[in-house]
Amino acid sequence: MVQSGVPLCNTCGEQVGLNDNGEVFVACHECNFPICKDCFEHELNEDHRVCMKCGTPYEERTKKEEEEEDFHEIEVHENQSTMASEISNSQDVGLHARHVSSVSTVDSEVHEESGKSFWKNRVESWKGKDKKNKKKKAAPKVENEASVPPEQQMEETRHTEASAAPLSVIIPMSKSKIAPYRTVIIMRLIILGLFFHYRVTNPVDSAFPLWLTSIICEIWFAFSWVLDQFPKWFPVNRQTFIDNLSARFEREGETNELAAVDFFVSTVDPLKEPPLITANTVLSILAVDYPVDKVSCYVSDDGAAMLTFESLVETADFARKWVPFCKKFSIEPRAPEYYFSQKIDYLKDKVQPSFVKERRAMKRDYDEYKVRVNALVAKAQKTPEEGWTMKDGTPWPGNNSRDHPGMIQVFLGHTGARDIEGNELPRLVYVSREKRPGYQHHKKAGAENALVRGSAVLTNAPFILNLDCDHYVNNSKAVREAMCFLMDPEVGRDVCYVQFPQRFDGIDRSDRYANRNTVFFDVNMKGLDGIQGPVYVGTGCVFNRQALYGYSPPSMPSIPRSSCCCCPSKKSTTDGVYRNAKREELEAAIYNLKEIDNYDDNERSMLISQMSFEKTFGLSTVFIESTLMENGGVPESADPSMLIKEAIHVISCGYEEKTEWGKEIGWIYGSVTEDILTGFKMQCRGWKSIYCMPLRPAFKGSAPINLSDRLHQVLRWALGSVEIFLSRHCPLWYGFAGGRLKWLQRMAYINTIVYPFTSLPLIAYCCLPAICLLTGKFIIPTLSNVASLLFLGLFLSIIITSVLELRWSGVSIEDLWRNEQFWVIGGVSAHLFAVFQGFLKMLAGVDTNFTVTAKAAEDSEFGELYLVKWTTLLIPPTTLIIINMVGVVAGFSDALNGGYESWGPLFGKVFFAFWVIFHLYPFLKGLMGRQNRTPTIVVLWAVLLASVFSLIWVKINPFVNEVDSETISETCIAIDC
Repeated sequence: MVQSGVPLCNTCGEQVGLNDNGEVFVACHECNFPICKDCFEHELNEDHRVCMKCGTPYEERTKKEEEEEDFHEIEVHENQSTMASEISNSQDVGLHARHVSSVSTVDSEVHEESGKSFWKNRVESWKGKDKKNKKKKAAPKVENEASVPPEQQMEETRHTEASAAPLSVIIPMSKSKIAPYRTVIIMRLIILGLFFHYRVTNPVDSAFPLWLTSIICEIWFAFSWVLDQFPKWFPVNRQTFIDNLSARFEREGETNELAAVDFFVSTVDPLKEPPLITANTVLSILAVDYPVDKVSCYVSDDGAAMLTFESLVETADFARKWVPFCKKFSIEPRAPEYYFSQKIDYLKDKVQPSFVKERRAMKRDYDEYKVRVNALVAKAQKTPEEGWTMKDGTPWPGNNSRDHPGMIQVFLGHTGARDIEGNELPRLVYVSREKRPGYQHHKKAGAENALVRGSAVLTNAPFILNLDCDHYVNNSKAVREAMCFLMDPEVGRDVCYVQFPQRFDGIDRSDRYANRNTVFFDVNMKGLDGIQGPVYVGTGCVFNRQALYGYSPPSMPSIPRSSCCCCPSKKSTTDGVYRNAKREELEAAIYNLKEIDNYDDNERSMLISQMSFEKTFGLSTVFIESTLMENGGVPESADPSMLIKEAIHVISCGYEEKTEWGKEIGWIYGSVTEDILTGFKMQCRGWKSIYCMPLRPAFKGSAPINLSDRLHQVLRWALGSVEIFLSRHCPLWYGFAGGRLKWLQRMAYINTIVYPFTSLPLIAYCCLPAICLLTGKFIIPTLSNVASLLFLGLFLSIIITSVLELRWSGVSIEDLWRNEQFWVIGGVSAHLFAVFQGFLKMLAGVDTNFTVTAKAAEDSEFGELYLVKWTTLLIPPTTLIIINMVGVVAGFSDALNGGYESWGPLFGKVFFAFWVIFHLYPFLKGLMGRQNRTPTIVVLWAVLLASVFSLIWVKINPFVNEVDSETISETCIAIDC
């Protein structure tokens, strides 16, 4: 019987077993690398006395054995060239990394009878040699300390002080704010328990179906509240120190040590995502306050549109003027459209005499640039029959957006054009991945993964910042804010990404449809930051590239890649446990191969194939070597003249076949909300994320303010959550084997996937008031004094919880109310449709294709806000409003006929009906439009439904009491008629 919690041996695949004390056997006490006792003794007998993972000598060896191992290492070092030549001579077939099948002819030759490969022996000796070399290099440094001049010692002291200064601090919530908040949550939980005890033990026999329905709905609402509330138990704030970052990594007279960043911008349809908006995002990136040689901007054109390419050509030319202007005068924001549209006094803090003149000139240049881009858009409205042609007369390769080769074009950068002042500009790269019929391209997630591979070949920055095409850089120091966490050796080691909140332009002041989503970004995300970190929300996020490659955090050993608690496979477990160890071995082997005189690419390719890295990352030796470079940079072995060709290869549509892309590494496939799934997989491996909220918002974007567009956006998010719920990555059961996802964090992820199912009880609960008014029945019996106190305590606890939440988060009461309203609007429409579509996709294979939400190129006084676009999503809320209004009218009519005694029960029913109407009021207002006009179809629906429900009510409970024939006869006899 397999013992739980005992790891598997790296060599033989069996359980490690227990030692004499009954504890799990541990060979290396440094890294706890799993190896069983039999294999460990075999290693000692074979004179392998160092840990296979970290290279630390085993404690059991003696001094004499150490001397023998040193002698053995010297022999290995002297014979490295001989071994390399023997291995290369054994490859008569011309082995290459892209032909995995030919590796099998070498496997049998390089493996020993014990199952331990020849390469592993070489790697062990190399790692031991590296460790000794490091010790030898460190020794002279100590001896020469006394000879350092006093001036240099003072400079080193200042550098030491700068290195000791914190880059960020955590500011916990004050006890005066958080203690009452937690106390009220516990009290509310107790009151909920007493409330449900009363409700269950006091059924309403006269309306049992209605009572039972209400009980089920209320229990689900309480469950949803627990999932949403308790992950906010540890909210924190963070503060960054950008000056300390500069003092530590940007010392005067020394090489700039700030880490490089690759920006990813994704776009699909230039007619729905105007090129001018994408161009503003690109310009804000190129002008960011960061060393130009550390910034590269990759624009993914997943629609292969020539319009996007030509607009980038114009953008690159305009950037030569715009970037130096931004940096000279330190303007904010650095997206020209939004900078010039600011209604502020731009002369206020500008002391340079030339500023006014240069600003006016730049405004003219930008207007001319806009004319050129808009002319391209107008030209692209009608596609020529023969397709688009480029300036040299050749056809545009992307004329067929579903069947075209991969395209890469590098603008600006190290070898490109410089700005008008002769300074270097950041690199700008256009990327359109290959598309072919018959391949699954995985939409945005697939495009992002293609960018990961292409950027790794060309620049390979250690950090990646991804933005939607309509999210521009609003704070030029945003990258530095993120680096305060990621480059901190104490904080950044286990951080997979730094998430910034989303902020939006062009939203009406009242935020009718909760487009700003303030409650989520300022309350929920702060709470998660105190646990294991915020969830990834798809944009405005800076990634650690190594985390995207599926590695575990450096501070902990690897865990199985497929850590589903239901059916973990042995193969996936053994592969996942040792991927980090394989990476260290491969890194050491490739590094030492460079010291061999007759080293060639074939030997490197064979080594990579032997380590099975091609099965994980694909058939590209350049890309695989780039994954080993934690600090970034292009591998030295890569030929610069072949990088573009290699980048084209890694973005081909067949590159991901039979690899782990989209399964364990990169953006994860299987849901239209790939962001939630990707962040969840990282945190299941033990990574942490950080929420960064600078005073000036880092990024700003646009949101669909039209009611129909907003509902379709929410429908897409909710459908993605349902897909995750129905997949193997469901947080209810995925990721338990490693035990690295904290329980409150898991509770938050469960909340992100089950919230669409709240639509079913919400629809039922919103119908109950109308049904009660139409039938004259009620879901609550006559209240006693104790029951009245319970209801009063429940309502007060809800109100106090909200007030205290507003107190520590800084969210306004209006934002909270708008969020509550749209929770009902979206719940009874978009979430309901998402549940049905998700089950249709799972059971019947019916997939729903979503169109890209259109972005407005200019803000035209909220014109979209008042535009009514009819969609089926509007039917359920419209129906609920009508039946509740009909119910209220029927209830008052019944009370007028019933006399004084009927008014008491009426108020409870009307209260719940008005609760529904008030929550749906923004929907009703949006349905009326600016001129208070509704579409004809809405009027017809209203009249039809009102008539049907009125007739039903009359049939069930007419105005006059029914009088049977017996009553009439008795009356007649009494009066002697």
